[in-house]
Amino acid sequence: MRIGFEAKRAFHNFVGLGNYARSLLQGLGTHYPEHEYWAYTPPFNDERAKIWAANLPPAVKVCLPHGLGRLCPSLWRSARLTKTIKKDKLDIFHGLSHELPSDIKDWPGKKIVTIHDLIFLRYPEYFSKIDRYIFQKKFTFAVTQADMVIAISESTKHDLMEILHVPEEKIRVIYQTCNPLFYEEVSSDLKESLRCKYNLPYKYILYVGSFTKRKNVLSLVKALKLAQQINDIPLVLIGRGDVVKEQIRDLAAELKISRKIIFLENVPTNHLPALYQNATVFVYPSLFEGFGIPIIEALFSKIPVITSLGSCFREAGGEGQIYVDPHNAEQLGQAIIEVTENEDLRQKMIQAGTSYVQRFREENTLQAMLKLYQDLLGH
Repeated sequence: MRIGFEAKRAFHNFVGLGNYARSLLQGLGTHYPEHEYWAYTPPFNDERAKIWAANLPPAVKVCLPHGLGRLCPSLWRSARLTKTIKKDKLDIFHGLSHELPSDIKDWPGKKIVTIHDLIFLRYPEYFSKIDRYIFQKKFTFAVTQADMVIAISESTKHDLMEILHVPEEKIRVIYQTCNPLFYEEVSSDLKESLRCKYNLPYKYILYVGSFTKRKNVLSLVKALKLAQQINDIPLVLIGRGDVVKEQIRDLAAELKISRKIIFLENVPTNHLPALYQNATVFVYPSLFEGFGIPIIEALFSKIPVITSLGSCFREAGGEGQIYVDPHNAEQLGQAIIEVTENEDLRQKMIQAGTSYVQRFREENTLQAMLKLYQDLLGH
């Protein structure tokens, strides 16, 4: 099979959507090298992207715009890419993040688009009017033109059916995975070395994710204040987002718990497994997600998870973790106390999570994706 990908975010985005694209391209090229994979992207200058591209398996070809496309890469990607993929004689074209080229309508090959979430429709207050308008047009066009729509969770599938009226038979749920680095236990020496490097205590509560309003970290800070009445475990926050970060600092100062909050930024990916595995509990109070990759990172790292009711969170975490109302800081604080004070409960959550999360291993995701490609082509 010759499969092309709209892969801009693999080379330009180094968080969620980019991680999804990189994981899929790297995995397919490594485990199924008998097929050809064409990754179409505008030019990139980020050193991380250059290193990643240089180490891709031979089955993955990075495709940059030529001629006039180099003068306006965004136009090439959105409205001129079909001419290129026709020339490359692809069997399938897969838009990895919500969109397909606007000129793809009459292309005879099979078209797939991955939809991660419909947050811009579920929580429109977090987006500008113009962004909502653009997203509405792009998403609607993509799901209309695609032969198959991939939803990364049952929650997203439900939203696609309810909000964009995509027929159920046109949707296939294929879960995401996380970086395979999280699958293995880190050595005791490395865990201790990184604990010292980042000046972390032996017990801490962990949050990993951006600092945005939707991620609801302020509720976690309020919960920490309540939990401090019982124990003295600090909160380690790994992420970025200057505006909300300052709000976190202000709230912590107001609650007189500033010394109990540790911020870490620009943590290399290969350090994260150790920082997860050193943690006592992972807390993820987000209001809404398409899937929630940090949850499965925590479960692979064999630490218990406290996260939110609703959305996709139970899909990611399974029945063995604790789910609370993310708007209720008291409930969240009580859950933190229960897990950090009850080692039996903590171990039960770890055992349940370790068993449940195996379904999200890379090989399962790749097998499901390859089967979809084969089904579309009648193989």
